[in-house]
Order: sequence, then structure tokens, then C-alpha cells
Amino acid sequence: MAALTPGVDAPTWPAEFAERYRAAGYWRGETFGGMLRERAAAHPDRVALVDPAPERRTWTYRQLDERADRLAAGFAARGIGKGDRVVLHLPNVGEFVEVVFALFRIGALPVYALPAHRETEISYFCSFTEAVAYVIPDRHAGFDHRDLASAVARKAPSLRHVFVVGEPGEHTALREVARAPEEPPAGPRAHELAFLQLSGGTTGVPKLIPRTHDDYLYSLRGSNEICGVGPGTRFLVVLPAAHNFPMSSPGWLGTLLAGGRVVMCPRPDPSTAFPLVAREGITMTGLVPPLALVWTQAAAAAREDLSHLELVLVGGAKYSEEAARRLRPALGCRLMQVFGMAEGLVNYTRLDDDEETVVTTQGRPISPDDEIRIVDDDDRDVPEGEFGHLLTRGPYTIRGYWRAHKHNARSFTPDGFYRTGDLVRRTPGGHLVVGGRAKDQINRGGEKIAPEEVENIILAHPGVHDVSVVAVPDTYLGERSLAYVIPREGAAPLRPAQIRRFVRERGIAAYKVPDLVEFVTAFPQTGIGKVSKKGLRSVATAADQQ
Repeated sequence: MAALTPGVDAPTWPAEFAERYRAAGYWRGETFGGMLRERAAAHPDRVALVDPAPERRTWTYRQLDERADRLAAGFAARGIGKGDRVVLHLPNVGEFVEVVFALFRIGALPVYALPAHRETEISYFCSFTEAVAYVIPDRHAGFDHRDLASAVARKAPSLRHVFVVGEPGEHTALREVARAPEEPPAGPRAHELAFLQLSGGTTGVPKLIPRTHDDYLYSLRGSNEICGVGPGTRFLVVLPAAHNFPMSSPGWLGTLLAGGRVVMCPRPDPSTAFPLVAREGITMTGLVPPLALVWTQAAAAAREDLSHLELVLVGGAKYSEEAARRLRPALGCRLMQVFGMAEGLVNYTRLDDDEETVVTTQGRPISPDDEIRIVDDDDRDVPEGEFGHLLTRGPYTIRGYWRAHKHNARSFTPDGFYRTGDLVRRTPGGHLVVGGRAKDQINRGGEKIAPEEVENIILAHPGVHDVSVVAVPDTYLGERSLAYVIPREGAAPLRPAQIRRFVRERGIAAYKVPDLVEFVTAFPQTGIGKVSKKGLRSVATAADQQ
């Protein structure tokens, strides 16, 4: 495996910025492993984690700390050490948290894959990161991950271990890995990498986002203060635990930092989540807009007692004003809008904001040192209150993607501002209003789709001459994906279902399969002959409104 090279694999903050952030108390030299150890010492018998399915299991802070130690010792005995990458592909189960903290203890880096990812994505993650291990469930949602792991292992020569929660098949059961710790591992330092997250990306497979213990823990402390998270908080993890939003805004990590209780939710639908809200006395959760709409509609007929629910955070995609106005009356709790990115910057509406601000804006930044620029196409600041491209830098916004030097030159300004790709305007009160994405990325209910990735798959169909995938507005999801396909001349006639099945059978995440397929004879073009996706989106929108 290639060794990690600080500042090369993952660009770091310049020394003057790092010194400023430490002097301000943002970076405190704390690691995640140390954080859990301190919480376990302070309140060992308090419940930290609840996994309700298939039968209710609980971990106190002391038990979670001890289990992380034992699993870390087992990983180390199998040759997994500091800096090694481990692809984590688990649903919302208690073992997810246990594995993460075990890796934190030895300084290995979790690479967070989402449950919907399949062979195409996982093979890339394992190969690109030179992962030594892959952690999976045996089966989830009717899919056998052990077969997937076998296929991935044949493509990723660095992969030495596959650990399985449940029955292992030809792999290794996670339950057999833990062992009594002998001596504490050296572990990471606070300024070093803690994990790698996935960027939504606008082209191809996701880029990897390097987060340090120092910067991410600061974002958690800031989120906790804004959201009022404390020892009495009971947070329901409804969205995939590997996603940045349910992990850190304030998420399950923020809740553990505050000494609260984390409850895993195996499925996000109201019939699963509402009984947990009632039984576990849930006070807080985070939802993407389509799910918030489902919960809002289902609440009227709910028989469960949802009265403990105090705050619902909605983020991951633009939340329409109309939908936002309906949440509080339906669920009987407060709403907080969240707008952020795994690369760093996170904005919240505040608990003391008036109703209009909460339903019409996407919040303001966590930190006084979150620097915001809103610029035109030539990087010139736009007049205050006008829409422009959002640029940002700060104490928890990365300075570059992991091993992506050419992309970093495009995604970051020479003075370190991250080009978010979002169009925003700023209100007089400092809140941001999101106008959409500047590029072609499709935001399907909070799941990001890179059109180029899907286009490349469809182009492999023998009956396809050309394809262009664009976003079309959708009341429920925010955006749907539409594939415009030019059939190959002389080929047998195609049907939309054939194209969708072809994409699905290539082993790609289900949310990336085009929602709509239309056959055309040509694409609109720009002045230099490129396909005009803006033109295609305009045509699709016009057709949808007829």
C-alpha cells in the first residue's frame, strides 16, 4: 500500500490559518477516540447507542468504549494499522458506530460508502484508496453483500479482509475479530486524518473528502451549540449513518460528543420511524426534504405519541417554502433548515429565528471564521443580496480533495476558497438563500447524481448512438433524472424500460437509474458544438408544464 504523505495526499491548512484556528479555540487537539474515552469515564452507565432491529440492543458509553477497544485490537492483530483505509458499507446498525470508533482508535481511516452503492462504486473506492479491508452486512434490503464483496475482491488487489456483520459465507465474521487489548495503539494525532467522505461530485465517481479530528470535532461542537444538543438529547438516525448530514449536523457523532443517546432507525418510513420516536422518546432527527414531506403527510393519521419530538432538521437539498410551512403544524415540533456540504461549510437557521426566516432561508454559517464570498462568473463579488457562486473557506472546510491534484486546481481558488458549485444570495441578516446548482449535478432528494457516470453506462448499450442526462423539476424529490437518448441508426427499436434495465443491471446504485427516458433525433448545441444541457433542461421543463 502507498504510504500517506501529509499535505500531498490531502492538502492542509496553511500554518497561519492553523495557528489562528487553534488560538481561537476551534481546534483543541482532541481525537474521536479520546472523546469517546472521556465520555465513558464521565458517565459509564449512561446509554449511548440503541439498535432496535431485529431485537433491541443497547450499548452504554462504557460498553461502546470497551467494544471499540476490543475490535481495534482485533483489527490490529490482522495487520490493519494507522493510515490504512477501510471501506465501510453498513446500514444503520449498532456495529457501524462500533467499527468507526475501533478504526479511530488505531488511526485507520474509514471510507464511508452508502448502502445504495454497488459494485461499480465499491470497486472504485477500494481500488482508488488501496483499501485493506471492507466491512459489510451479510444481507440488507434483499441484497447479498457477500457476493458483492467477492466480486470486488477480485478487482481490488490491496483488499486483504472482508468483515461481515452476520453470517460471513466465504469471508470473516466481524463477531470473530474482537480480542482483548494488550497495549493501547499509538493512534492518530488531532491534526491528522480521521476519515474519508464521499463528495456528491459533478462528473464521474465521487471524489474523496479528507477530514481531520480537529476540524470535524469543531463542526460538531458548533452544531451542538446551535441545535441545543445535550445529555438529554435522543437523536434518531433516519438517513444513512455514513452520510455527512446524519453524522454531523448535529447527527450521531454530535450526540455522542454531548453525552446524549443515539438510536438507529433501520428504515426511514413513518411506519418504522414513528414507533421508535414514541418508544425511545426521540427529541431530534434529521430528514431530507422528500422524507420530511412523507412524514408531514403521515403525521395526521399517526397513532404514535410524537410529543417528545422537539426539533427536526431538514437539509441535503432545497426545502420548498410551502413544504417548510407545513412541518411544524403536522409534527408539533420546531423546524431548523440546514444547508451544507461534506467538504465543510454548514449553515443553520437558528432556534431564535422568526418563522419567516426559518421557512424561507437555508441558514447562516456555524463559525465566525467561516468566510463567504458570493461572486459572478469572473470571481468578482456580486452586489449584496444578488445571486452568485458561493465560495467559502474556514476552520472546518477542506483545502483540497484526497489525491485529486488536477481537480483541486479547479475546485479551489489560489487563496484557498472552495468553489461549492452552489448559487446563493445573502439576506441582510446574513442568512443564505440557495438558488440551485451552477453545474449539471442532479440532486434527487438529497442523493447526488453525476450525469456523466450514467451517460457512460447508457452509451455502452449497442442500440444507443448518444445520450445526455439532465435534471427535471419534481415536486416530491426536487429533481428527477431524464435521459435523452439518440438511438443508433438501423438498430432495433428501443423502449425506455430497456434503457433503465440496462443501467440497473450494470451494478449501479438504484437512485442513479434514470427516472425518465425519452428518445430524440438530436440534441441542442452550444455555439462551439457542445451539447447544451441548459437547452435540454429548458425543453424538458417546458414539456412538463404543458
